[in-house]
Amino acid sequence: MRKDIVLEGLNCANCAAKIENKVNNMEEIESASFSFATKILSIEYSENHGFDNILNKIKKIVNTLEPDVIVKVGDKLDGHGIHGHSHGKSECCGHDHIHGHSHEHSHGHNHGEGERGLLNKKTLKLGIGAVLFFGSFLFDKNINIQLPLYIISYFLIGGDVLLRAVRNIIRGQVFDENFLMALATVGAFAVKEYPEAVSVMLFYQIGEIFQDIAVERSRKSIKSLLNIRPDHANLKTDEGLVVVKPEAVNVGDYIVVKPGERVALDGVVVEGESMVDTSALTGESVPRKIKTGDNILSGFVNNSGLLTVEVKKKFNESTVSRILDLVQNASSKKAPTENFITKFARYYTPIVVIGAALVAIIPPIITGDAFSEWIYRALIFLVISCPCALVISIPLGFFGGIGGASKSGILVKGGNYLEALNEVDTVVFDKTGTLTKGIFKVSEIKVYNGFTKEEVLRAAAFAEVHSNHPIAKSIIEEFNGEIDESLIENYEEISGHGIKAKVNGRFVLAGNLKLLKREGVKATLVNQSGTIVYISIDGKFAGSIVISDMLKEDSVKAIESLRNQGVKKLIMLTGDLDNVARQVAKELNLDEYYSELLPEDKVNILEKIAEEKGSKGKLIFVGDGINDAPVLARADIGVAMGGLGSDAAIEAADVVLMTDEPSKLSQAISIAKYTKKIVIQNIILALGVKGIVLVLGAFGVATMWEAVFADVGVALLAVLNSMRVLKTK
Repeated sequence: MRKDIVLEGLNCANCAAKIENKVNNMEEIESASFSFATKILSIEYSENHGFDNILNKIKKIVNTLEPDVIVKVGDKLDGHGIHGHSHGKSECCGHDHIHGHSHEHSHGHNHGEGERGLLNKKTLKLGIGAVLFFGSFLFDKNINIQLPLYIISYFLIGGDVLLRAVRNIIRGQVFDENFLMALATVGAFAVKEYPEAVSVMLFYQIGEIFQDIAVERSRKSIKSLLNIRPDHANLKTDEGLVVVKPEAVNVGDYIVVKPGERVALDGVVVEGESMVDTSALTGESVPRKIKTGDNILSGFVNNSGLLTVEVKKKFNESTVSRILDLVQNASSKKAPTENFITKFARYYTPIVVIGAALVAIIPPIITGDAFSEWIYRALIFLVISCPCALVISIPLGFFGGIGGASKSGILVKGGNYLEALNEVDTVVFDKTGTLTKGIFKVSEIKVYNGFTKEEVLRAAAFAEVHSNHPIAKSIIEEFNGEIDESLIENYEEISGHGIKAKVNGRFVLAGNLKLLKREGVKATLVNQSGTIVYISIDGKFAGSIVISDMLKEDSVKAIESLRNQGVKKLIMLTGDLDNVARQVAKELNLDEYYSELLPEDKVNILEKIAEEKGSKGKLIFVGDGINDAPVLARADIGVAMGGLGSDAAIEAADVVLMTDEPSKLSQAISIAKYTKKIVIQNIILALGVKGIVLVLGAFGVATMWEAVFADVGVALLAVLNSMRVLKTK
């Protein structure tokens, strides 16, 4: 079983990691993952354990670690906010969280009051404290006046930090940011660095405010990419139109979509025509024409005409709901880099704190220097010992990449798959519907022994009338005439060969060359690219029909782009005849192709390719997601092409390209590479600056000013840098 729990007001990423770790250690929990971007703790648990019991245990963990966080049983991320049922009152982890009451809650610091009131209150306290602090410089030579001003301004600016530090110590939570800042600044007072103690606390508090604002804005930026959830539906009733929530509409109901409105549910247009904007789902900027009889999906925006739609799926099964669900759940599948940073954060703080203790004690014992000097240097270590810059910015970077990809019509089911796209060296494509349009057309009719093209096409159309195969349909479509089935007798479908029937008194064969040979008809081999249907009438070879599947205009560009991105091998698998596969592979300049494959053959071939490839690099399979589910599952990364509205495609694949453009795969790799680049930048920035300041602090060069910058300043820069990933295309 899976449940989503919202931890509202949890803005401290380091605290979130502790909660996630504790929940994962519960015996009832199979897996737990917290998304800092959405504030959702996703848990998997056995049905044998009651959820209420599990929820109570999680609440106890949260209450012990961060008693002020609100625990909610959450609904899905819907682009407007996260909803849920409240299970407690809360603040947060050491930061003052603002609890707004709007539809999309804005949480900065302290719950229970209005956002503006609390911001003004905190700003006022900081302002008064800052005025008293800077005013103390007027009494430069009078410590009796200066010291009280320092102490008053310190408590005004950092009183809440001290209070939270004391409360956390009582709960057994020593190594948190509040305690470390309190210890560092009180220590500065102890060694008579009064101005530095106050100024560092002031800079820290201002940095925290800006960091929280940046985090909240980044969350909103990501969620705004997913602002595709319809607010309402116009339900058609006997009394007229009634505005209802999309969840209240049933399959078979009729809804009306007015110009400018978002389509609420998947269905079929029964009246009207319009141009619709599909960009929210597909990333396509060109509007699409929709008319009576066409399918229409939730999330589309109606640009012009009035449409009446018969609902075909409930809201929770609709396209827009599935997309939002997928993107939200993506954050629970963490990238290897995220998992590494989470583990790294557990050890980083204790190691730095131990380092601070060693710096404070060992050098003065060895050198005989004053303890106050080395204690001050140790305090610098304490200020830098929170890993928030990493544990905030890296999950935000990956989630931003997933959100940005979804805006382009690319659904990536987890940060693990997004990161894996950086290592692709082999791409295997299905042919029909992936590289080619999958729309078969009669491209040529050849005739022999005095028969006409009309006779050959008519005989083939009558013979193929009972077949659902795309080849048969293309012949019937080309014939475009009325087929009187009463004229067909002795109809027989011969597996692997074709059709044998009596049509209007004449014996007709329609199939491959093996069929005609089996029936003793001498035929001329047609050596041409495409699928060849051989026709015999009354025992004579009448002609052949060449049926071609056209390449997508986008396929050549896609292959070129993948080669430019460093993909080493491009391979095609198909059930088509060898001559057809050879022609397509040649036109696209593919490295290899395998033809005349049955579905089970594709899995065997893919395993063979994987063995030849070795352990380095990732293997992608790109298919339509319907007939290719086993192959999609076997690949390192399964990519479903043209998954718009297809349940099978979305279920089977790790990445879903919502349109029929193979070049979207290249775009997905570009987004993945840009995301990884931003993540690496943040790791280098955070660890680099912290490492430099630690070394400088140990040698007495850096002050606490630099230390605070290495903490909240770097975290702020890393969060802002993470948001650049939203701009990638």
